[in-house]
Amino acid sequence: MYRISDKKWRKTIPTQLTGYLSTPDLKDRLKNELKSIVSEYDDLILAEGPPQKVHWAQNIWFNPQIIQFASIKEAALKLRELGKLWSFYPYKSIRRGTLISEKLPYFSPKPLIFPNIPPKTPLGSWTLLDENTILASTLCSSSFAQGIPLFKESKTPPSRAYLKLWEALTLAECFPKPGESCLEVGASPGSWTWVLQSLGAHVTAVDRAALDPSIANLPNVTCLKKDAFSISPSDFPNLDWILSDLICYPEKLLTWVKQWLDINAKVNFICTLKFQGDGNDEIIQEFEKIEGSRIIHLFHNKHELTWIKVQN
Repeated sequence: MYRISDKKWRKTIPTQLTGYLSTPDLKDRLKNELKSIVSEYDDLILAEGPPQKVHWAQNIWFNPQIIQFASIKEAALKLRELGKLWSFYPYKSIRRGTLISEKLPYFSPKPLIFPNIPPKTPLGSWTLLDENTILASTLCSSSFAQGIPLFKESKTPPSRAYLKLWEALTLAECFPKPGESCLEVGASPGSWTWVLQSLGAHVTAVDRAALDPSIANLPNVTCLKKDAFSISPSDFPNLDWILSDLICYPEKLLTWVKQWLDINAKVNFICTLKFQGDGNDEIIQEFEKIEGSRIIHLFHNKHELTWIKVQN
């Protein structure tokens, strides 16, 4: 494996590259998914060929370009010619990269106010591989810098788990509407319930543990203190949303999900997949076979994945 700045590597640069940006604690999982890795720059991994289907990348850089430059002014000029807005990924020569950034159009994203949809303005990503070499992509999979959505946070919910649901709904660009009916399993202590209730939905929160009283006593919240898997689809035939942050094996969750789909194929789902170890590729594929669904890694997921099936 060579680095782009190595002369020997430059002679064998593939015709197409794709960059995959991870977070430090998930890099090994991402590498296990990827084929034809050619180079690594901290958490940015370059692989030969078109984009591969991966789950553990925070952001994907499509068709990154190698740009040689002699001065800070020249570097900024070349980036300006390629695109309007850029996010700098610090790897090497960070001070020099900061000086280049200062000569680009000003980019300082404000925290997103929930509920809202992701920004639609294309955001390019770039980094310095050495003092005179830029790696830049004008198109990335995420419209957030480094693929990280930042929200204007709240101190109201009992845990920070609400950020997972905020992020999932934001990326899905679909939100429970006032009056819609939601079943949430694994609800305690109530952060997801708080999100759903704040959107005006009616929430049935199921958990063997009690919800935080400040959440349980909110309007339009019904608490059921019982095992989630004891809930029958026939008890809730007209649901709009089913949500789960339940600690359980994904295989068990899949069986449970399919029971609900058998009676209501149009119900919306947001489910956290919690793995033992590095994850199970087979169960991920089984979830992805469900029509109209996808699996993504959220920044606020940590070592989990999220399965999303919504009717946009």
